[in-house]
Amino acid sequence: MQLTLHSLKVSDEQFDQIAQANPEWQFEQTADGELIIVPPTGGTSGRKNLNLAGHSRLG
Repeated sequence: MQLTLHSLKVSDEQFDQIAQANPEWQFEQTADGELIIVPPTGGTSGRKNLNLAGHSRLG
């Protein structure tokens, strides 16, 4: 799940400040400056991501 804030557009500098102030969250920014907040994975999704990352490094 991710949250896209269509009404909140930020500059590159603002994006960097938000990301640095909130290291526990993953942020993305569209070409139009829209801020996307992607919450950290946990539980089953986190285990699947960890397994996938491990396989990609070993392959």
